[in-house]
Amino acid sequence: MRGARRAAVLTATAALALSGCGGGSGDTDGPYSAGAWPGRHSDARNSNTTVSEGLDDVTSSWTRATGSAVGSPPTVAPNGQITITSATDAGCNIFSYQMDNGRKRWCTRLGPGVADISPVADNVANVYVGEAGGLFSFNEHGQRRWRIPVSGTPRTAQFAGDGSLVVVTHFGQVNIVDPQTGMLRAPLFDLVPIPTIADGTDIPRLDPDHGLVGCFGGSPDCPVATTPAIDQDTGRIFTTVWRSGADRAALVALRYPGGDNPVVTEEWSNVDLPGGATTSPVLSSDATTVYIHDGEGALWAVDAETGRPRWSHDLGYTPATGPAVTEDGLLVVSAGGPSGALFALRDTGDGVESAWERDDVRQAGVPALTANGRGYTVVQDDSGLTALVFDVADGRTLDEETLPETTGFSVGTAVGPDGQLIATTVRGEIHVLDGPED
Repeated sequence: MRGARRAAVLTATAALALSGCGGGSGDTDGPYSAGAWPGRHSDARNSNTTVSEGLDDVTSSWTRATGSAVGSPPTVAPNGQITITSATDAGCNIFSYQMDNGRKRWCTRLGPGVADISPVADNVANVYVGEAGGLFSFNEHGQRRWRIPVSGTPRTAQFAGDGSLVVVTHFGQVNIVDPQTGMLRAPLFDLVPIPTIADGTDIPRLDPDHGLVGCFGGSPDCPVATTPAIDQDTGRIFTTVWRSGADRAALVALRYPGGDNPVVTEEWSNVDLPGGATTSPVLSSDATTVYIHDGEGALWAVDAETGRPRWSHDLGYTPATGPAVTEDGLLVVSAGGPSGALFALRDTGDGVESAWERDDVRQAGVPALTANGRGYTVVQDDSGLTALVFDVADGRTLDEETLPETTGFSVGTAVGPDGQLIATTVRGEIHVLDGPED
């Protein structure tokens, strides 16, 4: 069965490559139509879910070390190609590996800031990734397609409904880019106003990597520290921004409608979240609700059209990332808190209720959910880290596999096109677990 699914994915990918000439711009679904894990949080909604089916039984397939710390999850193209960045001092700092055997396909070195950026893969395995002052695109062989200059360092990109790349830099510059050519499809939009002549003539120009160290949690030096979520049907873009003079980051809704004369406009801004908006926004499957954590330990559900809160739920801690969200409104929360329990909440529309909780495990990662109701995450015990497969409906363990000689925590969990579990540790180790051989 795994081989049949892989063959279908590769056939579809080959057809797209022939029809799009290596492209991107003509495929309105961006990378999300073919599955796998093409973005930091999988899809345009940041849902941490995939259309691939998960496995009940996993075993270690291979392990690779990037050579230094990793601050951002890997991404997986529909052909199974894994791409990841690392904080190496010399040599390559972006790597691409084959899913089946861990063989390095290509690597190169980019500028500062890349270690905290997840590359984005389209449906023919082209890769888009930022560095300080620029955005690159490489093809699946690592050959450079184009580079464009930007103000600041691009955070992880997303795809709009018309196939455009939406790239928001940590300075708050919004770029709408044709993925085929690198040309802008809309005028630049600045979430944080740039200085004008009215502000004086001696304002220093900031280096494009200025303030990157403040991007963990956000700060005035890193106005946009998160990954935007996009409603591909309406063109709404949800992001966080810490504006000049503010004491916290706001949740903001923009709109990029596409069309003949596209412009980016701001629809609303919610500045009232206690402690500010601290995680990447996550959209519900019907795109009516935005989920986000504040700085005082609460999870919020916000109306996507108006920005008004629907409910908040006190967790007692703030995870580093937003929840994984299923189509029926189940929210599996990321690691954190004093106990590190693995648990799920249910959105009831006007409130939230507990669905299940596993206080016998200590979660040390980010959950990833599959189309057939399987969940993957990483848990911690006295001996190190373990990959856990659980039933999303009730949280019960289906399988677990020790990740050898690992400590610390996982910076991300991804799912391959055949249901492979990919776990990455902060130390820079990539672990790929697959099902039994046919």
